[in-house]
Amino acid sequence: MTHSFSRRDLLKLAGGAVLSTRCCPLFSEAAERKVFRIGVVSAAISGKPQIRNGHTWHFGQYLHPTCDFDALKKHYPQVVDSWLKVYRNPKLHFDLLPLPDTKITHYYDADPSVSTAFAEVFPGVQVATSLEQMAGEVDAIWMGDASGKGEDHFDLVAPGLARGLPTFCDKPIGGTVEGTRKILDFARKHNAPLMSGSIFNHEWGMEAAKRMRDSGEFGDIEHVSARLHSRYRLDGWMIYGQHPVWTVMSLMGAGVDAVSMYEYKDTCHAQMTYQDRYPCHVWYGQPFERFEYNRTDVYFKKKLYTFTPSIEGDFAVGHKYEMVRMAAAFRDMLHSRQEPNSHQEILEVTAIVHAGARSLNEKSRLVQLAEVLG
Repeated sequence: MTHSFSRRDLLKLAGGAVLSTRCCPLFSEAAERKVFRIGVVSAAISGKPQIRNGHTWHFGQYLHPTCDFDALKKHYPQVVDSWLKVYRNPKLHFDLLPLPDTKITHYYDADPSVSTAFAEVFPGVQVATSLEQMAGEVDAIWMGDASGKGEDHFDLVAPGLARGLPTFCDKPIGGTVEGTRKILDFARKHNAPLMSGSIFNHEWGMEAAKRMRDSGEFGDIEHVSARLHSRYRLDGWMIYGQHPVWTVMSLMGAGVDAVSMYEYKDTCHAQMTYQDRYPCHVWYGQPFERFEYNRTDVYFKKKLYTFTPSIEGDFAVGHKYEMVRMAAAFRDMLHSRQEPNSHQEILEVTAIVHAGARSLNEKSRLVQLAEVLG
């Protein structure tokens, strides 16, 4: 794979780094400093473990200094090439890696045997057999869930929140509005900083769109159309519909009034309305000419800005960027104890997804968010 970028000053690609086939010393200096100890927790899917949970293995890896590629070949051989070329390649560091003061020290799954592989691939990680014990031995919690429904999330994050630990709680944060509110209230009660949202919040293009919005140069945002590749099903909407909804929320903020949703075969459209803004649009199941995962149109008064996850046409590099930026946002919260997204935004995203499902079951009726918020 050859990369040639016109935005070299932004990417800040480091030259001359050599990958070891044994243990990749991405953050060798950071490992010698005082660091935040991170406890990683893997959620289940309907009670079954996520053996190679992408939201712990792929997203969480940037919090750890080293990777044993021999162990990776043994336990997760299908990702070795992509990790060497892009995802664990120190030549693609975006001037963000190494994170200077984080390391994963514990990994928890309800089935301890699942954790063994992670502990072998990331040297220094212990297999945690108790959430409570782990919470007493770490400085922060990262709870990852690639495809689960969120019903176990409170039980998984509560021991750390009870100690006031900064916590990443993956989507769908609580599964239901009641479950999300329970986690938010518990975090607030124990003064524990909480991060929850979508990886789409950290795309290169999303950051550019926010800069355009905040500069005022192009006028107010009048409309956002957030599209998700992949084919739609209602059960998928409850999990992955969170991503395009978060795209709208990140740009427009809280204050959604009502939701209407329509489906046709393997696609759905949801309209989010406000009392004080133009409506916004979510399309789950948009056809794409090539794989991108998502595409967003941001309609400023004076400009249309469209972006996908790719950077200079390369999805893998763009995907790494958003994962690294999400890990960096988590690290920022460890230092500042300031939450990147408000509790109101987190709660509204859950409510929007459920309001959309209710609308669908009621012939696309415009469902007031208050109806599902209670």
